[in-house]
Amino acid sequence: MRMSFSEISLEQLDSLSAQDADALPFGAIGFASTGIVERYNATESRLAGLSQERVLGRHFFAEVAICMNNFMVAQRFEDAGSLDETIDYVLTLRMRPTPVKLRLLMRPGHDRRYVLIQR
Repeated sequence: MRMSFSEISLEQLDSLSAQDADALPFGAIGFASTGIVERYNATESRLAGLSQERVLGRHFFAEVAICMNNFMVAQRFEDAGSLDETIDYVLTLRMRPTPVKLRLLMRPGHDRRYVLIQR
């Protein structure tokens, strides 16, 4: 099974146990179509400095990643029917500006969407 940032699929992400998701070498945030965070791996928790308890059950764009609540990230999930894009981005919330690559994943009929973060 491919577990690289650029190759992992929605199905693979959903099928990972919490322990396997935590072992990924990149951040992985899974959220429902309503925006509520359902999965938040330990890698992202450690690198972002936010505990899983503070993030799970919260609205991703309105409460957790406000710096992504814009046309470059949040709007793509609103506008696209299907999405698998990698973009260069700079995280700015609660940290000094940090260049990253974001992979945005969504597909019709699949309720959970993902933002993967490679630092």
